[in-house]
Amino acid sequence: MPPRLERSLSTAGRLVEARLRAIILRGGRAAIPFLAPAPETLRKSMLYSLMAGGKRLRPALVIEAAACCGLPARKVLDAACAMEMIHTYSLIHDDLPSMDDDDLRRGKPTNHKVFGEAAAILAGDALLTLAFEAAAGNAAALRLPGDAAAELVRVIAAGSGWRGMVGGQMADLEAEGPALRRLANGGRTLARRRLDYVHIHKTAALITASLEAGAVLGRAGASRRAALREYGRCVGLAFQIADDVLDRVGDKAKLGKSGSDLANDKLTYPRLYGVAASRDKALSLVRDAHQALRPFGARAAVLHDLADDVVSRDR
Repeated sequence: MPPRLERSLSTAGRLVEARLRAIILRGGRAAIPFLAPAPETLRKSMLYSLMAGGKRLRPALVIEAAACCGLPARKVLDAACAMEMIHTYSLIHDDLPSMDDDDLRRGKPTNHKVFGEAAAILAGDALLTLAFEAAAGNAAALRLPGDAAAELVRVIAAGSGWRGMVGGQMADLEAEGPALRRLANGGRTLARRRLDYVHIHKTAALITASLEAGAVLGRAGASRRAALREYGRCVGLAFQIADDVLDRVGDKAKLGKSGSDLANDKLTYPRLYGVAASRDKALSLVRDAHQALRPFGARAAVLHDLADDVVSRDR
């Protein structure tokens, strides 16, 4: 990883983790005054998954997109935390027995293995809704006009919702096991379309929403938002393709997981195209991502580094 990117991710990670702990442990002031703090088990379950490690990629993207628009990290910290909350909720639910049925996440027992399925589901629900509370609070602290604050919420909801990440997860579930074999019988074109849909929506949508959230908070114009959106689409898709390749050829100990997409009979880029062609596709997307950042000049240096790291990482 380039030193500049490593410093940026490390700084973002420290800021975000400290703020996440403060939000969960202190609770803040309730918008509805008579509401008491959440039950201790719920807070422990939320904090367990939030603090389980990870690259903090999505909050770092909020911070870097805002920096491209001239806004410092401390001004967008709660929105950055909101994107990590949404990402974490998705992982908690993704690991459930009714979904991917995973026992390990980042080398640790998954949330439902520690707290039970009911608490894990509720922790995910709580993180998703708390994310919108945090993002709206960030908009209020920056005194964004009402239409801009509403746009921030809309962008986050679109990236994480039924036409974004959740829709991608549903399509992913529908492209494994017997469903995958039926899809394969429909021909390579149909399988390719479904695979692109899954990756763009399951992964790239939330990455793009993180970038757009930073841009909205930084009051970016339409053309700059479009540039960051295209960067997010390319990097998000390249990230998921690289993830598929790592799942096939990577070190499971470094990845911190026990299962594999191949064992779970899932549709992936290596399965459809092979490992070499998948890597070529990811590299092509990274080149497009670099091109999208041209309007930002030197301010986008970290985003350039991140695009390159997506295809060179080993976990």
